[in-house]
Amino acid sequence: MIVVVAPPARQGRTGGARQALVAIAQVRLMILSLLFGAGMLVVIGKLALLALWAEPATARDIASALVPPRGDIVDRNGAPLARSIDAWSIAIHPNQIIGDKNALAQKLAELIPEKSAGEYFAVLNSGSRFAYLKRRAMPELVTAVNALGEPAMEFQREPDRLYPQSSMAAHVLGFVDSRGIGVSGMEKVLEAQLSDPARRGKPMALSIDTRVQAALESELGGAMTAFQARGAAGVILDVRTGEVMAMVSLPSFNPNAIQGVPPRNNVTQSVYELGSTFKPIAVAGAIESGTVTSMTRRFDATKPLEIGRFKIRDDVGHVPQRWLNIPETLIHSSNVATARIADEIGAERMQNLFRKLGFDQRPAIDLGDGARTLWPASWGRVTVMTTGFGHGIAVTPMHLASAYASLVNGGIWRPATLMKLEPGKATEGRRVFSEATSARMRQLLRLIVLSGTGRKAESIGYRVGGKTGTAEAAVSGGYDRHRNVSTFAAAFPMDAPRYVVIAMLDSPKGNAQSFGLTTAAWTAAPVISRVISRTGPILGVTPQVGRDLDESELTPLIWKPADPAKGGE
Repeated sequence: MIVVVAPPARQGRTGGARQALVAIAQVRLMILSLLFGAGMLVVIGKLALLALWAEPATARDIASALVPPRGDIVDRNGAPLARSIDAWSIAIHPNQIIGDKNALAQKLAELIPEKSAGEYFAVLNSGSRFAYLKRRAMPELVTAVNALGEPAMEFQREPDRLYPQSSMAAHVLGFVDSRGIGVSGMEKVLEAQLSDPARRGKPMALSIDTRVQAALESELGGAMTAFQARGAAGVILDVRTGEVMAMVSLPSFNPNAIQGVPPRNNVTQSVYELGSTFKPIAVAGAIESGTVTSMTRRFDATKPLEIGRFKIRDDVGHVPQRWLNIPETLIHSSNVATARIADEIGAERMQNLFRKLGFDQRPAIDLGDGARTLWPASWGRVTVMTTGFGHGIAVTPMHLASAYASLVNGGIWRPATLMKLEPGKATEGRRVFSEATSARMRQLLRLIVLSGTGRKAESIGYRVGGKTGTAEAAVSGGYDRHRNVSTFAAAFPMDAPRYVVIAMLDSPKGNAQSFGLTTAAWTAAPVISRVISRTGPILGVTPQVGRDLDESELTPLIWKPADPAKGGE
């Protein structure tokens, strides 16, 4: 008998197959787990290596991460002067370069021509871990360098300071260092406000007007080039508030690309003997002190004035050798007559006058870093006489601008400021001259331009008044007779003064335009005329041809006007 038991045998084979599949699945899962674990170990290992070998964060990295952007600086109308932007930096890790270094150096020299291929090749072979190739890179350049395909390249976004007007008002603005901290100019003065997180988004407004600034820079720069001068300086000052509408010092610099030590600010950091521009100040002091009570008072200018071994003389080419009254003394710019006036004022009153005008202190302006004036060590008779016509005492052009503002604004001296002031917020100032003295000085300054050495400063319709000043350049132990400091100090409009304008050229050389002369009448005065013509409308002064200051009571006192062909101070 045959017995067949099929079903139990089939069931055994099926169960074994299932167990085999489960075992295979477990092995596969184990392998996957091991692979995943190995991958995790590789990642952790890489992170550990990065942590061990990564360079520490720089101060700039920390600053960019934690400090809000530096505040903007704008002009009085909101035009940007200094801004914080996100810029590109191109860097490389020389120790990680995998491409052809020679070929890479050649391509970098083509794209970034600041260095030669040899210099780039030296950087690439330095073996260092990091080197900047370009800061403040344009996006187009970043794209081009990235297309070179070198993995060792690194492209960073970092905050940077941009001066969109380039070199305009460079001495006013100053610049920041690599940490983004102001080191000169208003960048330094306003450091606390510009870096204050609470002021984020609120720009600091300066008093200058970029349109006026551009005109003054243009005219001074043109004159400096034409007369091959060593330097130049200029200021436009609001006589009622002390606000600086423009300040120019040449040579200048580009704060976007500082190279070496920038040139000093000639307006506030350089002192000069400003010559005959001091004569109106001396005359105003004589009127204010009661030394001169009548414009008809005459002083002997028939010959040089001898004081011991010193001799004070006039330029006989343009100063008549006779007794001169007050208007004639200024119109003809007589050293001798002015010296006699200063002698009568005396040492004590002359010093008091100059102190009231701040001539014994650094320039009174919030720019900071102003130069010390050269104040006479002793005030003997000769010193008093020579300071009356601007010799023996050296001040900055900023000092002169503030002094002339007090001459014409009713007699109030105020410190200058580069900050925009709200209406009615001007500093109270201090009285130096009476209203009557100031009114008289407006007449005299206007006469100098109408009939004297300042004729070339006239700007039709703007009623300009002012005074020339030509002084030999002071050098160690004396004076350089071959170099002049030529200055014109002006104000306009003289019937209702609004602005003082100073233009100074250091060591100009005569040319065909000036008939070979280097005096202020031929070099600085024409600059004043052009500047006022260009900036008057911008500053809100409308030219009026039929209007002028009434100086009729003084006109009959002028015996003979200066001959403009003779030049003069």
